[in-house]
Amino acid sequence: MLNGVLVALAVLIGLWLIAVLIIWLHRPSRELAMPALRLLPNIVVLVRRLLGDPATPRSVRWALGFLVVYIVSPIDLLPEFLPGIGPLDDIIVAALVLRWVGRRIGREALVAHWPGTPESFRLLERLL
Repeated sequence: MLNGVLVALAVLIGLWLIAVLIIWLHRPSRELAMPALRLLPNIVVLVRRLLGDPATPRSVRWALGFLVVYIVSPIDLLPEFLPGIGPLDDIIVAALVLRWVGRRIGREALVAHWPGTPESFRLLERLL
């Protein structure tokens, strides 16, 4: 019984470390980080609009639902005290999910539902 608990704990820690590594490798540059954080409200609206669109595939809805829960959750994958990536985990996870979503539904659907300016969409594209 104890061995099973230790194995499960080791697997969870290993998965967390892999997630941290993925986020570290996909973190935005310093000059992109602050403008990217300002995109978060537009990203939330984009996600809401995509969830409300009947043309959005079910797999994309599941991914977007995960993203909404992750963004609004007070529990983050990365603690805020980690230098360089702690405060950015929401935007990095959003970029990873939206990159996958964009590949599934296409750029045109993202543009059609984007609530911000064309300049802010270009910034989003740089993140993706």
